[in-house]
Amino acid sequence: MAGWLSDIKEGVRLQIRIVPRASRNQVDGVQGASLKIRLTAPPVEGAANKALMAFLAKKLGVPKRTIYLVRGEHRRTKQIVVEGISAAEVQRRLL
Repeated sequence: MAGWLSDIKEGVRLQIRIVPRASRNQVDGVQGASLKIRLTAPPVEGAANKALMAFLAKKLGVPKRTIYLVRGEHRRTKQIVVEGISAAEVQRRLL
């Protein structure tokens, strides 16, 4: 599997690099060991984190409650866990 994506017992773990204040929300490919995602939200008071969770829920077709921020609350590089989905399905839906 890709370096930014791994299967775990609960579902999958994603390594994501966000770019806040972009012109639109979009997946921008893989950068190193992270999936690069551009978000329109600013990195202020958790707005970018909320936008990331909503964007992932919509793209993956899962409820927001199944997506957790594990690491990187105040950083551009974040580690996310998504429950109840396989790594192959995540890769298919995001790339």
